Amino acid sequence: QVQLVESGGGFVQAGGSLRLSCAASGRTFGSLHVSWFRQAPGKEREFVATISPRGTTYAADFVKGRFPISRENAKNTVYLQMNSLKPEDTAIYYCAAARYSRTNWNDNDYWGQGTQVTVSS
Repeated sequence: QVQLVESGGGFVQAGGSLRLSCAASGRTFGSLHVSWFRQAPGKEREFVATISPRGTTYAADFVKGRFPISRENAKNTVYLQMNSLKPEDTAIYYCAAARYSRTNWNDNDYWGQGTQVTVSS
């Protein structure tokens, strides 16, 4: 069983940066694909970025170049570095993990509880 805990959210002004962390328990973390999703008020949850066990990444078009994703398997942690933040990035950010790359939230095997990111204009 793998448990995921997000941290690093907060309140930031437009143009600022935050680094989110997704910390996992369990010895299998290094073999899992880990993804970030977000859900803004009144909107559906959407895919943000994903990283494979070996570090191959893929991101949604709206964050490419702004939100690099990385991982430290030795620390069982995946990061989402959020740069040049915009008010429309305001959302709850979640991480999820699976044996295979999953860009659909419900197709993952493990899910975190989320961390709030608020960007002011």
